Amino acid sequence: MRIVAMIMAGGEGTRLSVLSEKRAKPSVPFAGKFRIIDFTLSNCVNSGIFDVAVLTQYRPHSLNAHIGNGKPWDLDRNRGGVELLQPYQGRDDQSWYKGTADAVYQNLNYIRQQRADVVVVLSGDHIYKMDYSAMVAYHQRHHADVTVAVMHVSVEQTDRFGIMTADESMRIVEFTEKPKSKDKGTLANMGVYVFSTDMLFQRLEEGSDDDPRDDFGKHVIPSMINRDRVMAYPFEGYWVDVGTIDSYWETSMDLLNPENSLNLFDPDWVIHTRSEERSPANVGPQARISQGMICNGCIVRGHVENSVLSPGVYISPGATVRDSVVMNDTWIGPGAVLDKVIVDKNVVVGSGVRLGDGDDVTTPNQLQPDKLMTGISIVGKGAHIPAGVRIGRNVVINADRDEEDFPSNEVLSGETI
Repeated sequence: MRIVAMIMAGGEGTRLSVLSEKRAKPSVPFAGKFRIIDFTLSNCVNSGIFDVAVLTQYRPHSLNAHIGNGKPWDLDRNRGGVELLQPYQGRDDQSWYKGTADAVYQNLNYIRQQRADVVVVLSGDHIYKMDYSAMVAYHQRHHADVTVAVMHVSVEQTDRFGIMTADESMRIVEFTEKPKSKDKGTLANMGVYVFSTDMLFQRLEEGSDDDPRDDFGKHVIPSMINRDRVMAYPFEGYWVDVGTIDSYWETSMDLLNPENSLNLFDPDWVIHTRSEERSPANVGPQARISQGMICNGCIVRGHVENSVLSPGVYISPGATVRDSVVMNDTWIGPGAVLDKVIVDKNVVVGSGVRLGDGDDVTTPNQLQPDKLMTGISIVGKGAHIPAGVRIGRNVVINADRDEEDFPSNEVLSGETI
C-alpha cells in the first residue's frame, strides 16, 4: 500500500504577530532548536511515511531552506522523499491556494504520479506526536472514505474548533464549524485526515463556483457526511495549536515542566530537525539557571529562570531572563531584565533594559488588542533596543527596529514601536 502525506504549510499565521512577519507559521522556531513543522515531518517518518509533499505559499524561503532535501528527516530519497510544492500559474488557471482542499486539488497530479492508495492530509503548524500508520490501519479496518482525527476539548473551547458528532460506531453524523452553542459535544477536529485516494479525487473534482471545495473543514468534510463513510479517529495524546501568542508562550512554558506530556527526549519517537554545528552551551561561574532549556551555542553569564534559550543566545553578567522565550543569536546586555517576553532571532537588548516591566498586564496592545492582552511583550527579528529603555507589557517591537526608532527611554504598556 502506498501512502502519501500532504502537509499544509502555507499559513500566514497572522495571530502570531511579528513572529510570522518574515516567515510562514510552520517555520517559526519552537522548543529551542526546532521549528513548528518539525513535529509533523517527524511524525511522518516515525510512522513509516516517506512520500511527503509540503505545500507552501506565504513567505516560503525560510521554510524551504530549513527543509532542503529532507536529509535531517531521512527524506532525501531517490524513491519517495520530500517535495516542496508552491502555487503556480499554468494553463489550467492555477492560482494562489484558496484553502487547504484547494491546495491539494492543485497538486492532484503529484498524488497521481505517486500512485497513492491513501492520502494523509496534515497541518504543518501543530505540536504533537502521532502515529499516522495506526490511523491508516483504523481507516482501512472501518472501510472509510475519509477518517478524521478528533480529540476531546473542554466545553469552553468548542467555539474555537470544528466539532464532530459521532454515533456509537464512531461514524460522524454531524459537523459544526466553531459552534456558538455548547450542545454539539466536545469532539474537536484536529485537521488530520486520511482519505481513500479515489474518493479524495472525486470529491475535490466535483467542486464549482456555486459549490466550492476550497477548504476541508468548511466544505469537503461537511459535504461527505450524508453520502460517504466518514469516520472519527479518537486521539488521546498531546496536541496543541500554537497559533496565537498566548498558546505559543504557554506551550513553551509547559515544556519546562518535568511532568509535561510532550516528551522531547523519547528515543522511540525522535523529533528531527536541521541543526547547525555549534559549540556546547557554556555556563559561567556567576550564572544561575532555574528550570531552563538551554540550547547549543548559548553562553550564560547571568540568571535564567523558567525560560527557553535557542542556539547562540548570550546572557551577559547581571542580566535576568524570566518566564521568556529567546530565539537564536540574541544578545542580552549587562543588567537587562526580561520578564514574560518572546524575543525573535538576532535581537540586541541593550544594557539595563527592562523588557516586560511593571504590573499593568490588562492594557492590551493598541494596534493588536486581539493578539496581546495577557501581559506578554514580543520583539521582532533583528531589532536593536537601546540601553536603559523601560518597556511595559503587551508591547510589540517590530522587526529591524533600530535605536533611533525609540523616541524616549520608556515604552508604555500596550504601545508599538
